[in-house]
Amino acid sequence: MHFAQYYLDCLSQASYLIGDKTTGRAVLVDPRRDIDDYLHDADAAGLRIELVIETHIHADFLSGHLEIARATGATIAFGEAAETGFPIRRLRDGERISLGREDGAGVTLTVLTTPGHTLESICLVIHEHPDDAVPFGVLTGDTLFVGDVGRPDLLSAAGHSPHEMAVRLHHSLHSKLMVLPDATRVFPAHGAGSACGRSLSTETSSTIGDQRRLNYALQPMPQTEFVRLVTADQPATPGYFAHDAALNRDGHPLLDAAPPAALTLEEALAARDRQGAVLLDCRPLAAYTRAHLTGSLHTSLDTRFAEYAGSVVAPGTPIVLVAEPGTEREARLRLARIGYDRVLGHLPDPAAVLDRAPALTRRSHRIRYEELSPEQAELSGSHAPPQVDSQWADAQLIDVRNPAEYAAGAFPGARNIPLATLSGRLAELDPGRPVVLYCRSGNRSVIAAALLEARGFADVCDVVGGYEAAGAGEG
Repeated sequence: MHFAQYYLDCLSQASYLIGDKTTGRAVLVDPRRDIDDYLHDADAAGLRIELVIETHIHADFLSGHLEIARATGATIAFGEAAETGFPIRRLRDGERISLGREDGAGVTLTVLTTPGHTLESICLVIHEHPDDAVPFGVLTGDTLFVGDVGRPDLLSAAGHSPHEMAVRLHHSLHSKLMVLPDATRVFPAHGAGSACGRSLSTETSSTIGDQRRLNYALQPMPQTEFVRLVTADQPATPGYFAHDAALNRDGHPLLDAAPPAALTLEEALAARDRQGAVLLDCRPLAAYTRAHLTGSLHTSLDTRFAEYAGSVVAPGTPIVLVAEPGTEREARLRLARIGYDRVLGHLPDPAAVLDRAPALTRRSHRIRYEELSPEQAELSGSHAPPQVDSQWADAQLIDVRNPAEYAAGAFPGARNIPLATLSGRLAELDPGRPVVLYCRSGNRSVIAAALLEARGFADVCDVVGGYEAAGAGEG
């Protein structure tokens, strides 16, 4: 058997190539949109990708099933409940997919229908030999993660309540996955950092036995308690999720991997003023906060770039990249992975551009936690002297972390508006009053401050180092 996991750190996303070396037949599961690595490795191993399987209709990235089908002629397959805008093979519960010889010997995949995260979710049990008592492993998609289970609330907008989906998820976990032998390896579709779950591990594989013992959602409990646990405090859903789910379901243009065109400052500003383009600054945080084009948005390539970009830039918006020289192609690729294809170009050597146009630039306003009001500073652990008279005492204090982080501890008086939802909730803020933003360590708060500045908020700052810098814990 040939088995390879491809883990994409910037999206916490895993895909899998499984093949039988005796026949050269292979399947690819949950591929990302840029497919060169899969094609290279399959060719090197003497494998033909005949089938591309999606464990479900993904929302957090644009999948590469169309690209693989075009490149290899592979058939696209989904769970039986999937409805798509292109031809697919529907995989039934219990169906066996043999990659081996005609007599049945060799690598075999067995389909398990596991609704809960989505209606069409499936898992794939892998046997290296059909008569092995213990499967090699199971690809669990977004049904079971290492340390967590799939969130059941993503279909609430389609009329399926989180409670209903959580009940389905409970049944799928206990009737399909937890009946597998303890030694069965678990290979999920996502890891830590993904918004598809709440407390995913940094480990990218596990076993059924370890998850039975260690996963909080798989401990003995009534179904009602399970439903309560998995529907509470889920991460805020980034704004691009619905967009990507629709493209993965209905179809999308094939990936264009060409480097973005170089633009002058005048051309970039014209694209902003005439086409509604966003200037997206993806330089490191320190460079952006030191000097950036007024009105530009920010998310650094050394963070969860695409996810954060999809939280502050609306799908379909034209984009001009402000990137460090040599990184513009990577930035465009990462945006393409979430279906943001309208990249008009990039500004070469942005540092030189900013130096030549000081009237068009600004410096981010950042404060230390000691500069908050005396009450906030004292309760947050900074022990600021009581005589502090802060100009921020009457500011709107906004925590842009996720709900679970906020619930674990927050600055006194702070309101929780997660970064992923901030763009759609700006009407809740008063643009005429100062706004102070903070997150865990100071990254998301800079992204949020850039968004508010671009939307016309005049007096915005963020807390350097965030909640961690206040010595208030890890929340």
